[in-house]
Amino acid sequence: MQKLVIASNNPGKLREFQRMLAAFGIEVLTQAQLGISEAEEPHCTFVENALAKARHVSRESGLPALADDSGICVEALGGAPGVLSARYAGDNPKSDQKNNEKLLQVMKGITGRRAHYYCVLVLVRHADDPQPLIAEGEWHGEIGFEECGDGGFGYDPMFWLPQFGKMAAELSHDEKAQISHRAKALQTLLQRLESHTSPASLVRPIK
Repeated sequence: MQKLVIASNNPGKLREFQRMLAAFGIEVLTQAQLGISEAEEPHCTFVENALAKARHVSRESGLPALADDSGICVEALGGAPGVLSARYAGDNPKSDQKNNEKLLQVMKGITGRRAHYYCVLVLVRHADDPQPLIAEGEWHGEIGFEECGDGGFGYDPMFWLPQFGKMAAELSHDEKAQISHRAKALQTLLQRLESHTSPASLVRPIK
């Protein structure tokens, strides 16, 4: 068994990571468990924010860290909400429901509703790792006209998947784990790990 700290306090993301990493015998710790504060996310790109979060958590914990920065990008809005997806409707407090309501309001009258979720993962073996492992994934769909479904999190209740005829929030955990942006990014990351070395060599044994 090995330890890896997830640089996130988002319960939905943590559940997804725990399910996906369980098969690799990796114990997933959270920054909250270790009393680590959230990192600042001042950058305009997903990858810069993810790297900042990973380095912050690794430095504070002394352990390898995995950070995710992700969001939804709407074509008609020039890629917005983008890196601001989690706080689209404000920070006090962050709210998936408020974010969804704001996006639905902004999209009123817009017929072109193509959008995609984007995720970038950054894994650092230590805070000053000069070669962080980086992987990305995209999940394409459309912005629906109303919310539907009670699964998932974020914008899932309004992320329409034409090939399934349902919202992302109506998918099962197993379905989402095969096709989501985060699942694709993690699959790529694990493939890269396996092609160079084993995951066990990147994390410290539990003492």
